[in-house]
Amino acid sequence: MSKEKKKNSKRLKKREIAKRIMDFFTSYPKEGFNYKQVSRAIGIENDVQKMLVLDLLLEMASDDFLKEIERGKFKLGICQTVCTGTFERKNNGKNLFIPEDGGIPALIYERNAGHAMNGDTVKVQLFAKRKKNQPEGEVIEIIKRAKSSYVGILQVVKDFAFLVTDSKILANDIYIPKSQLKGGKNGQKAIVEITEWPENAKNPIGRIIDILGDSGNNNTEMHAILAEYGLPYKYPDIVEKSGDSISDKIPKEEIKKREDFRNVTTFTIDPKDAKDFDDAISIRKLPNGLWEIGVHIADVTYYVKPNDIIDKEAESRATSVYLVDRTIPMLPERLCNQLCSLRPNEEKLCFSAIFEMDDQAVVKNSRVAKCIIKSNRRFTYEEAQSTIETGKGDFKEEVLALNSLAKILREKRFANGAIAFDREEVRFDIDENGKPLNVYFKESKESNHLVEEFMLLANKAVAELIGKVPRGKKPKTFVYRIHNSPDPEKLANFGEFIRKFGYKLRTEGSKTEMSKSINRLLDQVEGKREENLINTVAVRTMAKAIYSTENIGHYGLAFDYYTHFTSPIRRYPDMMVHRLLERYLTGGRSVSANKYEKICEHCSSMEQLAATAERASIKYKQVEFMQNRLGMVFDGLISGVTEWGIYVELNENKCEGMIPIRDLDDDYYEFDEKNYCLRGRRHKKQYRLGDAITIKVAAANLERKQLDFQLV
Repeated sequence: MSKEKKKNSKRLKKREIAKRIMDFFTSYPKEGFNYKQVSRAIGIENDVQKMLVLDLLLEMASDDFLKEIERGKFKLGICQTVCTGTFERKNNGKNLFIPEDGGIPALIYERNAGHAMNGDTVKVQLFAKRKKNQPEGEVIEIIKRAKSSYVGILQVVKDFAFLVTDSKILANDIYIPKSQLKGGKNGQKAIVEITEWPENAKNPIGRIIDILGDSGNNNTEMHAILAEYGLPYKYPDIVEKSGDSISDKIPKEEIKKREDFRNVTTFTIDPKDAKDFDDAISIRKLPNGLWEIGVHIADVTYYVKPNDIIDKEAESRATSVYLVDRTIPMLPERLCNQLCSLRPNEEKLCFSAIFEMDDQAVVKNSRVAKCIIKSNRRFTYEEAQSTIETGKGDFKEEVLALNSLAKILREKRFANGAIAFDREEVRFDIDENGKPLNVYFKESKESNHLVEEFMLLANKAVAELIGKVPRGKKPKTFVYRIHNSPDPEKLANFGEFIRKFGYKLRTEGSKTEMSKSINRLLDQVEGKREENLINTVAVRTMAKAIYSTENIGHYGLAFDYYTHFTSPIRRYPDMMVHRLLERYLTGGRSVSANKYEKICEHCSSMEQLAATAERASIKYKQVEFMQNRLGMVFDGLISGVTEWGIYVELNENKCEGMIPIRDLDDDYYEFDEKNYCLRGRRHKKQYRLGDAITIKVAAANLERKQLDFQLV
């Protein structure tokens, strides 16, 4: 090195040395170096400054920018300075970047967001991490937009308009030229597609795709919820017409191919407002003294052929969507409510799982067959429950026998390690305009369990029929419903959480031991004020069940083989299962696993979207219901704790609202994430998850689906 360079190296400031170190490691992200090698590479020869290099290396390692791979040797940390991941928008301007490699989330302030929108896949330049601070970064490239169309309220002026959206979704309103308004009026809700966003423009530019109607109108708001999650809110006419053209006549040749159950006692049990009856149960005593139980499922795939217009629409939707006041069906109405619906006193085609079992519910024989049935009666759950409780009513012997067998099946399932999640579901009585008049809770009773147990039995039997093969033989590609065991860290955190209420949970051991421990906990909390809260946190601890061609079993049900076979009217995976089952039972070859895995991923994704939309519709109706209760006082439980406030669920109606942290003005409160609480800095007062609390309803914002509470 020249004397001049040596002289310059002596004058380098700490900041400049740190920058050189960062640049050097970024250039060699996969290699490790000690302080001498780094010093030489960045032009440091002065011994004092070499010691400064070592100090900086140790400091950068403690900040996770570097990783000490062995004593005195460092390499670039887990997340490189440029990372790819997902952008999550927050309405407080402190957006998040979630690295795709599972690294530490980085903070992206609005000034560094670079036109990124919620859910976008982005490339981010991470800044040097400061000690004890969350990593920060700047969006340098938008790789893939999560969506291009948005729902909001139109603000129309003379020559142009803006679509005003929720700030959690989009920070800037969408500018709409007059030529792209499509007759939209001020205050209406609309769906707008972003057509461009010039680099130096503050607002994106868009065009109206559809006008949903006046803000506040029930139909408008329900359609807006669906559109917000990219779910369809109307059925294509061309697909409806295709459904209408299908004949309701069953050819005699088809009947001859099938087992005839038309003279066997058969009935459906469904919710009182259901129209799509996709399962029925038959029962009779056989000469050998065994019970023959038939689980008969609508043969949808007899009518819907692979890749026809109805099938393509069903695959795209993947599921029916159930909002508070309506069902958005997967299939055209003629199919789901008429041709395929197992209505009483009508001959219907079914795909059936048939079991022979003794009085102890031990299955002696089973088979899967195509059948024709004629349901004798349509029960509501309430009617079947009345028969179970009183021993009176239509087909009382059959209903009571089925209930007796179902109870034994249920006991066996829990003895094998199935988990008993029975959470209250919020339901509404609504008037003809969709206005909520009353809130009530749907409880699972014996009639619900009766149907559930026989559907589970059928799904399990079908999965075993295809998936359970002799050792050394490879099973054919099939669609399974799988559920992984809980993440150990989440389970440990849950165990720590319930300890605050005086409960214990086993977090290590075999699957059966842990699931039995969870069941004991759920039994212990039953009827206690914290029951719903602990059930909610327990559900969050569990993995989500998904569809896959790779079978790992179903942890929650304690089944090694499980699928969805029993609801083809409302779920596309069940249609896939019906087709694969028929193919394999007639000697067909295995199908492409890759093709079916992609469809499984799509169905799992659509199921999550549908569930999110359903929750949004419930939230909307809860806020609408509470609008007339401003100023009223309610008791509740703290159901969530965050850095911006505490969420409270009301005991009376399960409506949830928030007390902002700024309204807790008796102290400076800090968020303790590990202990699920806010703690006052001076007086040490705590607001913990699960604490009883009394609130007053302060505000109800329908547009944001948000309730604001005040502490009483």
